[in-house]
Amino acid sequence: MSKPVPSARSGAEGAATFEKALAELEKIVARMESGELSLEDALATHKRGLELARFCQQKLEAAQAQIKVLEGEVLKPLAQEAERGEDRAD
Repeated sequence: MSKPVPSARSGAEGAATFEKALAELEKIVARMESGELSLEDALATHKRGLELARFCQQKLEAAQAQIKVLEGEVLKPLAQEAERGEDRAD
């Protein structure tokens, strides 16, 4: 018998940090890949996985926005930085 899926209402409260949400999402993927879930459990698990994926995406977007602010809203591609470093070495 499969484990119950946390309530969809638990949302971010059920996974308060990016790391916890990602860990739960990885467990969900493993459970779904196992093929042992009933249709109802698979649907509920899939729904929870989507909620966690959205939560993680929002956290990543917020982190990216913070990085832009910290870097003066100018993100420099790594390739350009490497070229600049080589030019200075010459």
